[in-house]
Amino acid sequence: MQDQYRTVARAGVHEIEISKSRFLCALAPAATEEEAQAVIARVRKEHPTARHHCFAYVLGADGGIQKASDDGEPGGTAGVPMLQMLVRREVRYVVAVVTRYFGGVKLGAGGLIRAYGGVVGEALDAVGTVTRQRFRLVTVTVDHQRAGRLENDLRTTGRAVREVTYGAEVRIEVGLPEAELAAFRAWLADTTAGTARLELGGEAYAEV
Repeated sequence: MQDQYRTVARAGVHEIEISKSRFLCALAPAATEEEAQAVIARVRKEHPTARHHCFAYVLGADGGIQKASDDGEPGGTAGVPMLQMLVRREVRYVVAVVTRYFGGVKLGAGGLIRAYGGVVGEALDAVGTVTRQRFRLVTVTVDHQRAGRLENDLRTTGRAVREVTYGAEVRIEVGLPEAELAAFRAWLADTTAGTARLELGGEAYAEV
């Protein structure tokens, strides 16, 4: 698995105009192909009179799923340059849909390639990107007497506290880079005088 990946900070729309044609690029995060297709369908519904709705998406932390569509534009002039821009900017779990309102002036293959790729690049700059890091989830179980101070120590030392559950004891879920597990075990034992229990969980990505 990838240790980290970059994705869009939020959903957003960016528009440019070239030779009277309007190009609206909608960017959105998407975890699955179903989510990506839902975004594409929503954009089509929002702009029913537009001539083209070209799209590209890159899914998976390693970018293993990549798809693109020219949606009626000359082959290779829309979806491919859009996809190339997403790949070049190394963004993942993202879908881009460019809606074109034709302005009556033909742009030619080169002009279309520059327009479709360019509006995706500008949209990425406009909405921004964030980096997500892979963490191992661990659960620390500790008595109530030590829980408050331990939670505070975890947060002040920059650990990603994800959830705190109070019961007979207190369970604190923490996200840790895999390489820090051994050092964390030692720190936890020292901080709680060996009274805390550590349970390893699965993996997840979180923003850094």
